[in-house]
Formats: sequence, C-alpha cells, structure tokens
Amino acid sequence: MYDLRRNDYDVTNTVQVSSTPAVSQAVRELFAEGWPGESFERVATAFEQFERLFSGHMPGYHGVDTVYHDRQHTLDMTLAMARLLVGYERSVEAERRIGSERAIMALVTALFHDAGYIREFDDLTHRNGAEFTLYHVTRSARFLARFLPSVGMGAWAPVSTRIVHFTGYEIQLSQIRLADNRDRKCGHLLGTADLIAQMADRCYLEKCRDRLYPEFVLGGVATAAGSDGKITVRYSSGLDLLRQTPHFVRETRAQRLDGEFDRAYRFVEPLFRGDNPYLEAMDRNLDYLKQVLRAERWRLLRRNPPLFTSGENQLGAVRGLMVNRLKALWAS
Repeated sequence: MYDLRRNDYDVTNTVQVSSTPAVSQAVRELFAEGWPGESFERVATAFEQFERLFSGHMPGYHGVDTVYHDRQHTLDMTLAMARLLVGYERSVEAERRIGSERAIMALVTALFHDAGYIREFDDLTHRNGAEFTLYHVTRSARFLARFLPSVGMGAWAPVSTRIVHFTGYEIQLSQIRLADNRDRKCGHLLGTADLIAQMADRCYLEKCRDRLYPEFVLGGVATAAGSDGKITVRYSSGLDLLRQTPHFVRETRAQRLDGEFDRAYRFVEPLFRGDNPYLEAMDRNLDYLKQVLRAERWRLLRRNPPLFTSGENQLGAVRGLMVNRLKALWAS
C-alpha cells in the first residue's frame, strides 16, 4: 500500500494534503467526531484565509515562496494536528480534555504556524521567505496576534502566540509560560504534528536534499559568517544534509517527540485501531535512507514531488538565490 501512496497525499493515502478544500473537509469531519454539535465555522474561515495568504491573494502579502515549507506542509501538519486533538480527547478523563474552544484555537494556530515565512509587500530587504528561518516562529506569532481577533478569537491570542513556539527553536520550551496545563498539552500536540507530518512525508528525503538545504542556506543555518569573518559550515550540500538526517531524526525522536512532547504522537493511535501510520512512515523513510547511505546510492532518491507555492518556477528561483548566497559567503 505504501508504494501506491501518492506524493501529495497524507500517510493514509486518502486525503490530498496539497488541497485546502480537501484538508478542510477532512478536518471538519474529525472535528464533528470529536466535538459533536459544535460549530466549525471559525476554523473553516481560517482555512479560507490561509488559502488567500499562501496563494498571494491576501492584501499586503506575497504568498508562500519557501519550497520546503510550502502549502502542502502546513495542510499535512494541520490534518495531523486534528487527528492528535481528537485522539487525545478520546484518551483522557473528562477533566483533562481540552474542549472545542481550545481545539479551535489549536487548529487555527496550526494553519498559521509557518505564516512567518511569508514576506510582506513593504519588505524591500528580503527576496525569499527562507531568509526568516531563524526567527520565523516569532513572525508567525505576530501574524496570529493580528489574525485571531478577525475571527472572534482575540481572547485566545496570548495562548496561541505562545504555543506556536512549540514548533520552533527560538525559545526554550521550558521558558514558555502557560497558566493551564491543557494549553501546554496543545503545544505538545502542535510541535508533534509539525515534526511527524514532515518526517512521514512520502518524499521527505528528496525534499530535504533539494528543498530544505536551499532554505537552510538562505536562512543562515547551513553556512554562516561569524563576527570574525570565519565561515561555519554545518551542511555543505543537500547530500551532506541527508548524511546527517539519521542523527537528526534520532535526536528529535528522543529529545522532542519522546521527551519534551511526552510521546504525544500516540494520540493518533485511537483513530487507527492502535496503529500509528506516522511513525511507520517515518521508520520507512529512515530505513530507506540508511540503505542509500551505505553505498551512497543517491540515484535511489528519484522522486520528483510537486511544489505548492504562490509563484511559478519557485524552485529554480530559490536555487539561484542559494548559489548567489554561497558565492557571497565564500568571497567574503
């Protein structure tokens, strides 16, 4: 069945995670299952506004131009978040359940957790959203603070703008102050959804090599010039990034998924009769990568996944920016 999974479908091969209407409908059905009779309309409105923002039709914004963190990633992550939320409600006693209002806030936060990558029209400095990599979550929080009041959720802004940081590394998670443990649990679910959706993507390996590496270059993650002028190289190429991916996955699993997020990924299991399709897909990707790395048989990574950004030939444009950035670094 995994071999038949389409490149822009979720881990069950039933939801097209490149389609905003398809994911909105799937999340609507999950929400109705988790909170029968509660209104989904604020989440539906958030999906509509997400599509406008990422497609470049929201006034003042260019639309998404990051090639790894594209529209498909956010939709895949939001679907995973909905599954985690519903599974969590099924798994815990009544006093620990998060309820429909908090679930709505968490879903809206998921939809805009990467809004910080999107450039604004009055920004004449940056040429691609990947340049915001090191502080994009803070920018996402600012967007959420502006957006939530527009859908009648302004009271949730202090929580949403904190839990979105569970998807990044800009603030130590222990330093995120939340008065209610249910809010912290939403943060665990949010950070978990972000990681498992990426690492379970059918084309995760090709996307790391061809799309994440250019974003890392533009964002100052792959290579960076220090104050003394010396260049620090963390990832010398997309292939070098893949060589380091098994270690990254192991560390992320141990420190974040199993550790700080307290194995929150297990909450999808009530929806799949005890199975966890996300972990299974992650393990398949890692096992396949290990086969590739044994003899560096890079030709085995031959998938060419579709790209869902707001512009044409965005991958070529990003590669051009990457080459120019690398040339400038080495010249300095």
